[in-house]
Amino acid sequence: MSEQEPRTGRQFSDEDLQDLVASTDSGARNPRNRTVALLIAGLALMWSLFQLWIAQPQLWFAQYLPVMNSTETRPIHLFFAIVLAFLAYPALKSSPRDRVPLTDWVLMAVGGFCTFYVFWFSDTLAMTARSGLPTQAQVIIGAIGIVILLEASRRALGPALTIVGALFLLYAYMGQGWLIPDLIEHEGLSFTALINAQWLDTGGVFGIPLGVSTAFVFLFVLFGSLLDKAGAGNYFIKLAFAGLGHLRGGPAKAAVVGSAMTGLISGSSIANVVTTGTFTIPLMKRVGFTSEQAGSVEVASSVNGQIMPPVMGAAAFLMVEFIGISYVEVIKHAFIPAVISYIALIYIVHLEALKKDMPALGEAKSFVGMLVKFFIGFAVAGAGFTALIYGVGALRGAVPDLTGPIMMTLLAAVYVWLVAIAARKPDLEVDDPNAEKIELPQVKDIYATGLHYILPIVVLVWFLMVERQSPARSAFFATALMIGIIATQRPLKALFRGQGAQMAAEFKAGLIDLREGLIAGARNMIGIGVATAAAGIIVATVTRTPIGTELAGLVEQLSGGVLFIMLVLVGLFSLILGMGLPTTANYIVVSSLMASVVVSLGAQEGLIVPLIAAHLFVFYFGIMADVTPPVGLASFAAAAVSGGDPIKTGFTAFFYSLRTVALPFLFIFNPTLILYGVDLGTWEGILQAVFVFVVATFAMLLFAAATQGYFLARSRIHESAALLLVAFTLFVPNVWLNMVQDPFRTLDGSRFETVLAEVPEGERLRLLIRGPDFNTGETAETTLVVDATGATGAERLANTGLLLLPEGEVMRLDEPMFGTETAEALIDFDFYADAPVTLASIQVAQDRMPAQVFYIPALLLLGLVVVLQRRRQTKPAF
Repeated sequence: MSEQEPRTGRQFSDEDLQDLVASTDSGARNPRNRTVALLIAGLALMWSLFQLWIAQPQLWFAQYLPVMNSTETRPIHLFFAIVLAFLAYPALKSSPRDRVPLTDWVLMAVGGFCTFYVFWFSDTLAMTARSGLPTQAQVIIGAIGIVILLEASRRALGPALTIVGALFLLYAYMGQGWLIPDLIEHEGLSFTALINAQWLDTGGVFGIPLGVSTAFVFLFVLFGSLLDKAGAGNYFIKLAFAGLGHLRGGPAKAAVVGSAMTGLISGSSIANVVTTGTFTIPLMKRVGFTSEQAGSVEVASSVNGQIMPPVMGAAAFLMVEFIGISYVEVIKHAFIPAVISYIALIYIVHLEALKKDMPALGEAKSFVGMLVKFFIGFAVAGAGFTALIYGVGALRGAVPDLTGPIMMTLLAAVYVWLVAIAARKPDLEVDDPNAEKIELPQVKDIYATGLHYILPIVVLVWFLMVERQSPARSAFFATALMIGIIATQRPLKALFRGQGAQMAAEFKAGLIDLREGLIAGARNMIGIGVATAAAGIIVATVTRTPIGTELAGLVEQLSGGVLFIMLVLVGLFSLILGMGLPTTANYIVVSSLMASVVVSLGAQEGLIVPLIAAHLFVFYFGIMADVTPPVGLASFAAAAVSGGDPIKTGFTAFFYSLRTVALPFLFIFNPTLILYGVDLGTWEGILQAVFVFVVATFAMLLFAAATQGYFLARSRIHESAALLLVAFTLFVPNVWLNMVQDPFRTLDGSRFETVLAEVPEGERLRLLIRGPDFNTGETAETTLVVDATGATGAERLANTGLLLLPEGEVMRLDEPMFGTETAEALIDFDFYADAPVTLASIQVAQDRMPAQVFYIPALLLLGLVVVLQRRRQTKPAF
């Protein structure tokens, strides 16, 4: 370890670190009483089996058992979460962990009753409370249930979500008061109406967030838990070290890649930090990183796992429900920012290694050579997957009825073949990073030992991307395969190693692994289940009070109408709201409050922000709360591993994560970065996506070099500024083009009908709408986008949803038809005030030179920086 530091040892043992993860993710209580321990394990096992059943097989038994709908499955999901929360999580740090106190038994029973009541009496509730006629008994049960839920949330997640939820309940009930700004005042809900909306109805606690947790999230968390229990987590880390450990600063690069791979199967940045960090952080310190730097690299890479498709800390599934687009579309939009962010982090740690002239562990290898091998492997895998798609298509055309059985047989054969390959190598052991001599593994010795772990991931991707199945169905098939693998890999290895006598014992050990994986998956879901339910309180409050619509006005007042400052304020609010919350609850809270603010404020300033871009914007800032002091939970976990200062670790991690802060601003101003408007179903769209990816990656590497103060040599301030300017130009060249050429020609609003009839089919028009604000009466403006679709002018006008009232040179607007998108967009205007709502002007896109022209001066400036730094360069850049 590093000799220069006052802190060289870890503050926590491995047992303490596992306790840290348990207290955060799965519950820290470990009862001595065997009956109680079996009860907790049994409930967790029943929860996992229940979730597997409702995911698919309940439809297979429909003739024998009634199929449950979402109003029944959600309460059962929350029943398990609340009961296990009080059994698994102590009330306080000082509370006993080796037994369950009487008060916890009482709270468990009461909380379980309140949730089970919603399931058992769902038909009664539909006739009474959900029809606006709750009984007094129902209101009492609902009120107790909310209090119990908030206490379960405090135990499982800390005080943050409980406090936020309680404040939103008070705001919904009180409506007015000296602490409530005039802008968001309302009359207040009655106690009965409040409890009905929050607990008894299907839009509060038992609303969409809990529904997503029930239908999608559990299966993906369970899939990750089983994959890890089978040994995939250790396999991914070893593979990352085998591929990258030999490079300069290799342990840090391996930490980034290992965390990316474990982030695919882990929904928790804290568990990710401890899982990979216990091995990577000591090795990073050994090659020259300080305790804080080593912890920060691990934090930055682990938190980045939450923005990495396909799971994105469960936020991907919530986006499907909140935005109303397909899961495949969410993955498409989130992919490039996540990948370039990880590539940039690898480059950042490479620059740190260059700055400190760090040695490689073992024999040094070429970074460029490693990249070439990676891209060759990626190309081969992509070609193989493409061939598989065409092969299955041909098989389906030839023998459609036999395609399923044939593919299942082939999958089983490939699995057995891959296990046979793995059996030729010894099973992977967890290495000791503190050993005196570190022998880095070779890729050729590692990759063959776990190729069968890739099969469930391929099945998951296949059903999601190729078959276009729902996330729940896709996760069910992947999890079913994972269950088969975890139960059979041990006896198959014994068979191939000539240890047939041990097959029965190995099969039993595999079933034990399966049981433990199912239990661990359910325990990891306790916090998420409780979080999504508690976050439903916030969602219900936003939909039933003015706070959701009026936050935009508050942000506009604070920013003085400057768009960039508005976005900074929204980012800060998202960061503050996300403090202390797990990723899932974090996204629910910030998207409910802030996503619509980004869209509406952008429209007021003439910037059309896609809804997915707004949601990704607030999500990125929300997860930065895991990094940022004083509440950065992942930073505290990393400091516990490294022995560093947690606050300093947090600030260093935030500095390393500046690229994650910059990306949301960039794709707000240039949505092409998230492939918005790019059709991946055509070769032209694919080539455009590849071009965007290459340019964005290059730009992000330059941004990383600028913020780290090192490119080919240590950068001077003007060189860093030049690199930032080049990166900005590559990311958003349209900003410079808009300064040189106006993107639109502006026409008078009175000509709207003529213009709409004349423009080509599918042309997009931007309309500036001006009129009195419904709430304040003051004149407000917004930009409405309409498409010219239809054969005739009259048909096109009808498709816009606008109702025109021409008056001479003024184009007045009547209130749009209720329920249309236009009515939703113009909901803040008062169409019955004395002053009219008018169509002030029309903006039609005009031909301009390509924005990529500005790449030329940017690359020339980059060339100048290269020339200046080459004179001072003392070591190779790679």
